[in-house]
Amino acid sequence: MAKKIVAKKTPAVKAAARSKAKNVPKAKAVQAKVVKAKPAPVKPAVAVKGFSKTELARFKQLIIEKRKEILEELETLKASMMDVQTGEYVTENSTYSLHMEQGTDTMEREKTFLFASREGKFLNYLDDALKRIEKGEYGFCLDCGSLIDKERLEAVPHAQLCIKCKLKRGR
Repeated sequence: MAKKIVAKKTPAVKAAARSKAKNVPKAKAVQAKVVKAKPAPVKPAVAVKGFSKTELARFKQLIIEKRKEILEELETLKASMMDVQTGEYVTENSTYSLHMEQGTDTMEREKTFLFASREGKFLNYLDDALKRIEKGEYGFCLDCGSLIDKERLEAVPHAQLCIKCKLKRGR
């Protein structure tokens, strides 16, 4: 442990200094006081090693394949939402006479927008995972810093948390 020395004037030294003449410099006798310093944080002796280059390449390939699937699904959803000829969103068909049919169309269009939004969010997660691979940060839990299981990353290649931390957040 590191010790810190702090100087402190004693009452006797203070009284002696007051009794001396004004032109004479005051005595600077000090008493040492030992103060314990806080210990430095202990770092683990062994650094956590990540995945090998071949494993990272396999995860990258998985992510790229999923990314292609998502882009195809987004293109399909976009085609169903937009008029191919005009490039505008498909509006309600004015030939419908019943409100229920128009309501059904509106609900289907909202579901399509919801799916597209969800797929877009998933695409962002995949892009983030690719960035983490490039930075060398892929496969480590954001909360505890431990290595995420290979099985989890094969099932969910964009995972950012290990199972334990994911379950803690879910509660």
